[in-house]
Amino acid sequence: MKRHDADSAEVRVFTYKEGLLSAVAHDLQLEVTRFEIEVGEDRAIAATKDKEKIQGNIVKDVIPVRKHPEIRFESTEVREVDAGWEIRGKLTLAGRTRDITVPVHRDDGHWIGEVSIHQPDWGIKPYSAMLGALKLQPGVKVRVRVPAE
Repeated sequence: MKRHDADSAEVRVFTYKEGLLSAVAHDLQLEVTRFEIEVGEDRAIAATKDKEKIQGNIVKDVIPVRKHPEIRFESTEVREVDAGWEIRGKLTLAGRTRDITVPVHRDDGHWIGEVSIHQPDWGIKPYSAMLGALKLQPGVKVRVRVPAE
């Protein structure tokens, strides 16, 4: 079994602004610094992230961390496709579990998986401030980058 964490891999979350005051704000790129990804000999993949380790208002104000302290992904199918891999699995976020598919491609010695998450699908209300004049779009992008070995 191969294990990856922030020393050997990278997880980033991209958020995008909208609203009346969006011109004075900027899109955010959040680096997740505490996570674990396990890849089994049968290519089964499990990933966990402890949300309490992320700082900032987005998690504190948007996701009920005390009630749901962990984000978890478990693959149900990994299959080879022309451009790389397609990983299907179950993502548990904010106490809800949904099926997702993550396309994975190889780039510069790494496998990169990227998926868009629509926050309301998990019961998450996108972050909003100043009576909605500044808010985040409901869609966020998650990118995972691990060494291709």
